[in-house]
Amino acid sequence: MHSRGSSNRLSNSGGTGFHSRISALVLAMFATMATIYVAGRMWQDAENRVYLIHELDRRTGQGNSAIFVDDTLKVIACREQQKKLSALEMDLAAARQEGFVSKEHLENDGTRSKKRLLAVIGIITTFGRKKNRNAIRKAWMQSGVALKKLEEEKGIVVRFVIGRSANRGDSLDREIDNEHSQTNDSIVLNHVEALEERSKKIKFFFVHAVESWDAEFYVKVNDDVYINIDALGATLSAHLDKPRVYMGCMKSGEVFSEPTHKWYEPDWWKFGDAKS
Repeated sequence: MHSRGSSNRLSNSGGTGFHSRISALVLAMFATMATIYVAGRMWQDAENRVYLIHELDRRTGQGNSAIFVDDTLKVIACREQQKKLSALEMDLAAARQEGFVSKEHLENDGTRSKKRLLAVIGIITTFGRKKNRNAIRKAWMQSGVALKKLEEEKGIVVRFVIGRSANRGDSLDREIDNEHSQTNDSIVLNHVEALEERSKKIKFFFVHAVESWDAEFYVKVNDDVYINIDALGATLSAHLDKPRVYMGCMKSGEVFSEPTHKWYEPDWWKFGDAKS
């Protein structure tokens, strides 16, 4: 009895050990396979990351090159257009010096002069200054046939420049209209006469003069200035070969920046301080 029980215990002990070794082997195999799988995925992910980085660098590099080339082409095109524009401006200036005018000038309805003038002079005047205007007519401007002769022989057009009354059609407007009908030497602008609007009035005169006459120079003077026409013509003629000539007194005396001052200059800051 004793020997049989001992034999059974040995048999049971051997079976248990065998199953334990099988389980350990299976676990080891699963662990090895899991390690290989994880390592493979990590390696694959690393390869994918490297590929994506290289592809991004490649495409980004191409994009920068394309932008750089595109910008360069734009700069080259702008420079070429600028050269062509400069050449056209030089040709136009040379043609004007030789007396050529545009087709628009030649086919105009008569409001512009067909012959290029030396100068158009605008005498800035206002209401209540008829005595000044008459004095200028007698002194240097001339009138009637003499005024027309000045334009034809010396290429100089002279006109008084005045606006309209704030009360359109009143006695001030009628007085100017009657004077102009007799002398035919005024430009009556569609602009309200006012001291504070004087700068705007002068701008309107220049616009009207450029639209009405083709001249080398456009001149503005006040109705208390007496001009030596011959001397002015000689001075202007001496500058015909210079493009974009601007002549005159840029500033004389103080420039007033106070809005309440009688001679307030809205653009006073362009001329320095009041005393310089």
